[in-house]
Amino acid sequence: MTSLWLADRIATSPASATVEDLPAFADVVVAGAGITGLMTAVLLARAGREVLVLEGRTVGSCATGNTTGKISLLQGTQLSRLTAKHGKHMAGAYLDGNRAGQDWLLSFCAASGVAVQREDAYTFAQSEQGVRAARAEFDACRAVDLPVTWEARADVPFPYHGGVRLGEQAQFDPMQFLDALRAEFLAIGGQLVEHARVQRVSGGRDGLRLQVDGPRVRGELQANRLVLATGIPVLDRGGFFARVKPNRSYCMAFDVPGEITRAMMISTDSPTRSLRYALSDGSEVLVVGGAGHIVGRAKHAGDALAELESWTLRHFPDATRTHLWSAQDYAPADELPYVGPILPDSDTICVATGFNKWGMTNGAAAALALSGRLLGRRPEWDRAFASWSTHELRGLSTAITANLEVGFNLAKGWIAPTARIGRQGLGHDATGVVSGPPWHLQAQCRVDGVEHRVSPVCPHLGGIVNWNDADRAWECPLHGSRFAPDGTLLEGPATRGLTAGD
Repeated sequence: MTSLWLADRIATSPASATVEDLPAFADVVVAGAGITGLMTAVLLARAGREVLVLEGRTVGSCATGNTTGKISLLQGTQLSRLTAKHGKHMAGAYLDGNRAGQDWLLSFCAASGVAVQREDAYTFAQSEQGVRAARAEFDACRAVDLPVTWEARADVPFPYHGGVRLGEQAQFDPMQFLDALRAEFLAIGGQLVEHARVQRVSGGRDGLRLQVDGPRVRGELQANRLVLATGIPVLDRGGFFARVKPNRSYCMAFDVPGEITRAMMISTDSPTRSLRYALSDGSEVLVVGGAGHIVGRAKHAGDALAELESWTLRHFPDATRTHLWSAQDYAPADELPYVGPILPDSDTICVATGFNKWGMTNGAAAALALSGRLLGRRPEWDRAFASWSTHELRGLSTAITANLEVGFNLAKGWIAPTARIGRQGLGHDATGVVSGPPWHLQAQCRVDGVEHRVSPVCPHLGGIVNWNDADRAWECPLHGSRFAPDGTLLEGPATRGLTAGD
């Protein structure tokens, strides 16, 4: 599953570098080369800091390269949910941060020649049941002076029962943006190493020691500061894995004969429909997203994916699917992102997570907040992005419920496979199953005719992985770590892959 933005790129093979290519010291190490990591690195390097970026895979290979690429201040029902939980002033601070991120992105793109399309954004009801949520979002936007209008009708070929419109928002190819960021970062003396994962970190205020591992990059380096821009922090200190809920959602690109919906659309009611157009090889294609689920807990993710494609073909007849991909994001317990120290009152290690599917503006805002913190000029609005704050108490019940679900899935994962003992194994291609007694569990899958056997025990906290038939990947239902069919680590709080099976 390769996104529209990554499809025409030749995947870089693991660097042929040896341990000597890993510097012994960096003032600041940034883990993760997506929008937050690379933008933070550029901002710090511009200020004269010595910065090293470590990326476990390749630049943009996780969330940023698989996003829809919407740069919008109208974000579904985000502001109404924030207002209900935290009040108008905190929602306003969140909006100010996103506006600052949007402004920086658009200014950088204009200066760097990155193509941006300016279009209206809509939060709309696709049924009568969704109108109330759309109206609530309209009221919340107006309360924080976001210049939205209510549109009873829209020129779209699918059900529309009214919605909120915000003019002059933006969309782009996120990989073109990352390319420009990387070019500037390297030009001003930054260092970037791909296929290198941060495995362990020790030390504290007097300096950090990082253990780094990769196919041909392995060793230890020292740093004064560490920024974890890895989607979810790969260090468990701070317990952020228990403060966010991992979600997986899907996108498809279609060649559509005739007119394509111009506006960026997202529905308030389920199943979610997210739409925009994009430019591909000089032509316009339709990008449709949805079919989301909590990572590792969808019995048949492929069914929701098929429903999303069926919906698209029903409303855009004769459309032809050209690309299919998926992305992962993290919903914070209290609705606000977590950006700042991994532990209270210490800037030695900082994190950025909980963007809740709005990573283009939230990721840019996080980079501004992180670089501002490390350079001694924090923006006023970053109180809405605090990694530690009393406002988290408002998300306590959500966090408790989420972690009870984690406990249930932990127990279920170890017990349920016993029911499959003695049953016939894999029935068809691209399928996977976990079976056996608790003391000898085995994950078995067959993809493209090749069979793989691995241990199903997630190396993060011992959850038992489940098979995602849409992504063809093993997923941990506890905190969202994901693994290729052969057990290779893809993403999540885990820092190593599944061990080989018998």
